[in-house]
Amino acid sequence: MPFSFDPQQHPPVSVDRHLAAVTRGELQAVRLRQRFCAPPRWEPEGALENWFSDEAPVHASVLVPLVQRDELTVLLTQRTAHLTDHPGQISFPGGRREPEDADEVATALREAQEEIGLGPEFVDVLGQLPVYATGTGFIVTPVVALVRSGFSMQVDPFEVAEAFEVPLAFLMDPSNHRWHAAEIAGRRRKFLSMLWNGVSADGDPRHYFVWGATAAMLRNLYRFLVA
Repeated sequence: MPFSFDPQQHPPVSVDRHLAAVTRGELQAVRLRQRFCAPPRWEPEGALENWFSDEAPVHASVLVPLVQRDELTVLLTQRTAHLTDHPGQISFPGGRREPEDADEVATALREAQEEIGLGPEFVDVLGQLPVYATGTGFIVTPVVALVRSGFSMQVDPFEVAEAFEVPLAFLMDPSNHRWHAAEIAGRRRKFLSMLWNGVSADGDPRHYFVWGATAAMLRNLYRFLVA
């Protein structure tokens, strides 16, 4: 979608309240590890956005960090507004693969350390979700990992405006999955959002609008866990 596109100007057209949530019992670290060790047969719901980039595709990885607190949370970032790619959007820590990266996991771990100061010694990689191709030309590998609590964050202020956590149970409940539609460049496009009413780093109430590729990859994690 064009960078000037404002998804929040398009109200939801439907919400998936008819689908079952992943139970809290399944959202325990030991159960997630078992699921990735012996994955079920399943199909991702979305893997390719409508392509509009004229650039050659770029391979990238993101870390899907599941922080082990009283309940698992997902660590997300909000990108700074001046960035060229996906400015201001909520995303996972991650970025493009560099020549020195051994594989997709190495890219995700390096980017998480560079963006938010998350040391790899706190990260236990569970596995990967299917690649997701964004309309802006990125072929993204989501690397799912458990993150041991006790880490300290040092965000890169050039790339990251804020880092925050959302309960995994909220994101794995499709009653919080909202579908939108918009007419863009003569084509009707659908996209998913998840609206988390949280608290900012300053302690103020804040609405976090998760949408686009981040929401789609979370949706695929939901599909993987309920398969």
